Amino acid sequence: MKKMFKTIVASYALALALPVLAGDKVKVQWLGQAAFKITTLDDKVIVIDPWLLTNPKTPAEFKKLEALGKVDVVLVTHAHFDHMADAVDLAKLNNAPLWSTAGLSQSLITLGVLPATQALRINKSGTVTPVGPKVKITLVHAEHSSELVWKNPATGKDETHVGGEPGGFIVELENGFRIWHMGDTGVFGDMKLIADMYRPDLVLMPIGGGQFVMNPADAAMVTREFIKPKAVIPMHYLTNPGLPGTPAEYIKALGNSNTKVLAINPGETVEF
Repeated sequence: MKKMFKTIVASYALALALPVLAGDKVKVQWLGQAAFKITTLDDKVIVIDPWLLTNPKTPAEFKKLEALGKVDVVLVTHAHFDHMADAVDLAKLNNAPLWSTAGLSQSLITLGVLPATQALRINKSGTVTPVGPKVKITLVHAEHSSELVWKNPATGKDETHVGGEPGGFIVELENGFRIWHMGDTGVFGDMKLIADMYRPDLVLMPIGGGQFVMNPADAAMVTREFIKPKAVIPMHYLTNPGLPGTPAEYIKALGNSNTKVLAINPGETVEF
């Protein structure tokens, strides 16, 4: 049976000042754009879509990868720079597996970026347990694109390679609490099917609109009509002029809803 959750928003500095006990709470920290650090009840660390070092919204204290502490697994929703810029280096630093869509991981292997033992392949509806049997990670659909731009070390020139299809991740924690990281996506009808199948409690939802993802009104519609989660953390907005949507616009468009919007700042953590 799922625990009812309460949220505590705290700065990273405050989190460091307090003792953290395994089995206490699930911790979800937003690091800007689509980058999140999830700490499970067993103190395992999952990092999703890490773009940190050159991300203008990432706090200064996270401008070096060592600041994240130990990382047990890295997840990448698709190949675009603002979702995987630091994924390979973070995986190497921690000798951690990097799980991504099959096409992207295969390109990383073929190009010699990561070995096959570390760049691991998953397809939609596939479920893996890389941090132990109590935590399940499932790849689900997203409506976007996914090109891998790779700088060839021999020529110094950028090349475009297969990035596989984009996706999102359902992360089911030890207590049954479910998080849906949507990656980058536009609206698609099977959002309702995914919500009905996995019943996410918390959705990490892109709202920036512009040229790339759902705008606040679209995001509010799918929240209200398709998904109906307990809580949403808005993400992927105002990082560049092509992502003009704001949490205030999303909250206004959402209207009267039972979903709690956690409009936190990069570096802040919510606990469940």
